[in-house]
Amino acid sequence: MSSLSKNLDDIKIEDVLEKVRSYVEDEEQIQVIQKAYDFAYEKHKGQYRKSGEAFIYHPLNVAMILTTIYADYETISAGLLHDVLEDCDCTPEEMEEVFGPSITKLVKGVTKLSNINFSTENEYLIDYYKKIIVGMSEDVRVIIIKLADRLHNMRTLWALPEDRQKIKAHESLEIFAPIAHHLGIHKIKSELDDLSLRYLKPDVFYDIAEKLNKTKIERDRIVYDMQNEITDLLNEHHIPHEIKGRSKSIYSIYNKLDKGKKFSDIYDLLALRILVNTEQECYLTLGLIHSKFRPLPKRFKDYVAMPKPNMYQSLHTTVFGIEGYLFEIQIRTYEMDEVAENGIAAHWSYKENKGSGSAANLTSTTEQKLQFFKSIIDLSHDKMTNEEFVNSVKDEVLNNNIYCFTPKGDVIELPRGATPLDFAYKIHTKVGETMVGAIVNNNIVPLDYELQDNDIVKINTNKSSTPSKEWINMAKCSATKNKIKAFFTKNEREIYIERGKYSLEKELRKRKLVFSEFLTDENIEKICEDIHVENLEEIYLAIGNGKATVNGVINVIHKEEDVTPKVVKVNPKSIDADIIVNGIDKVKVNLANCCNPVYGDEIIGYITKGNGITVHRITCHNLENMDERIVDVTWNSNTNKRYLTCLLLHMNDNENHVLDIVQSVSMMNISVDGIKVIDKGDHATYELDCYVSSLEQLDKLILMIEKHRYVEKVERAMK
Repeated sequence: MSSLSKNLDDIKIEDVLEKVRSYVEDEEQIQVIQKAYDFAYEKHKGQYRKSGEAFIYHPLNVAMILTTIYADYETISAGLLHDVLEDCDCTPEEMEEVFGPSITKLVKGVTKLSNINFSTENEYLIDYYKKIIVGMSEDVRVIIIKLADRLHNMRTLWALPEDRQKIKAHESLEIFAPIAHHLGIHKIKSELDDLSLRYLKPDVFYDIAEKLNKTKIERDRIVYDMQNEITDLLNEHHIPHEIKGRSKSIYSIYNKLDKGKKFSDIYDLLALRILVNTEQECYLTLGLIHSKFRPLPKRFKDYVAMPKPNMYQSLHTTVFGIEGYLFEIQIRTYEMDEVAENGIAAHWSYKENKGSGSAANLTSTTEQKLQFFKSIIDLSHDKMTNEEFVNSVKDEVLNNNIYCFTPKGDVIELPRGATPLDFAYKIHTKVGETMVGAIVNNNIVPLDYELQDNDIVKINTNKSSTPSKEWINMAKCSATKNKIKAFFTKNEREIYIERGKYSLEKELRKRKLVFSEFLTDENIEKICEDIHVENLEEIYLAIGNGKATVNGVINVIHKEEDVTPKVVKVNPKSIDADIIVNGIDKVKVNLANCCNPVYGDEIIGYITKGNGITVHRITCHNLENMDERIVDVTWNSNTNKRYLTCLLLHMNDNENHVLDIVQSVSMMNISVDGIKVIDKGDHATYELDCYVSSLEQLDKLILMIEKHRYVEKVERAMK
């Protein structure tokens, strides 16, 4: 069991302040802690815990636990006050008046967490509550206080009935210990694990404890002799150091036994930790030990050069020590040891102004190092159902993570199965969007390559490059998929807006209307009301995506006089044709081959000599000299035909992309009639004939093709 778990029932505020003074020099901050204790003492007066002690001993113990990880004065003050809002006659306003907004905010955060009824009935609920914890904890210090609160509650768990003991122990093992691990607070994580096992499986716990005690004398002798050997070796080479025998937690031993190992096979029961002053001395010490004691293959880990995301740094090696016993040895600096034991909380005690423990420093460190929390917070911003969220957290954040590196050595944490796309988007959305390739361990790999632990990944980018929709299927992380989808949603919107604006300007010029005079605030308001949108941008969007017609929008303000004679109204349902000619029931209608109209296009009819009516797109250049025989035509809304259209694909290279394009088009359930190269210079041009059901489907097809990095532009052919 950890040294943290000693009996602290007789603790006094003076003990807490003495420990704080060992790393906090500002006496005013010390006085705030004293004031917090006095305030909590008065508010909790007359209250007792189930263990029988006065309630104030609980916040005192929480504060003492926080001092062991060098918490700042605000965190310790909030630790003393953490139950006041929930259990006493005190309002947040009263607390803020006495202690200010920062400490009060921490207490309110802990109070919110205390109001969650945790449950560990199934994995979904476990992960969902982890989400709640992170979502409610804007300041990581709230979680640290809650961990200290839970640890002291676990130390006094004997006071609860057995069924409640098991519930609390299960919560601690499944929810709080993993969070302590991700924060790097080893001493709290280890004790929570051991205490949880003690109440969940007492027979197993005490059996392991008994076996450890039986072998303790022999283990202590071997460790002592090994320690002397290494001390002599390091003294001989003038390396100042300190060596500690390292005890293995009962829970970690249980995990190994549970996986089928025998007690006698758990060789890292013999463990040493060597502390030195500098990083260079870490490597010198490692070299000296390996020169004298043969290392066990594949058991060396360098977390100094490549730290874990929770800031853990250490050299790990396993060697054949004296009498042939295997020893697990950790080598680290004193600072690394503090961070390894106390996690993020230790970081501020090694700042230049040691002891200040400023929230700004902590926040900065949190943003840089806690990828675990950042990952969950990022996921919570994405639009997904609770079940999708939980699956994403379970698959991508909490389980089976791998750690890859940028060429500069920065650690990127990813779910197993992640691809270079996920790596790129994890660095920055812009890096992902402009990605053109990846190099892993000096080898070029495809974008759907499955990354492995410790891969070094370089992302190649091009400012003019954009994502492809195919990437959605290549990505593993939900956050990556959602960022790619968001890009296309935004891009499609921008293209539709631009297209709508262009169409409106063109029609206004055609009608000889002044653009600025037409789009007055009053007119915009009328149009918005008529077509049920909010602003001018949405008017353009409605025109661009076909939800409103240009003429319909203009006619809200300037209705054209109908100079044609009145004709009989035709019921579209009674017509088999896909084109309706106003006032005429049956007439031969052809779609013009020059512009290939599709359903949704603005169209006009032209009366031919002896061949019925030919329908053109309203923008067709062949209509310029045909005013005399023009008739109004409309699409029959009941049509379900497919229409031939011709696209010109302008490339930015001359490579053969025919197969890739045909596959992409086919994925959209669009039939390809033919594709040919019509210009094969430095920049090839393809002519693509295909059948689409509507202008909306055609627009989506154009957008999809334009996302290929080798496509410069796509336009509809006009012959």
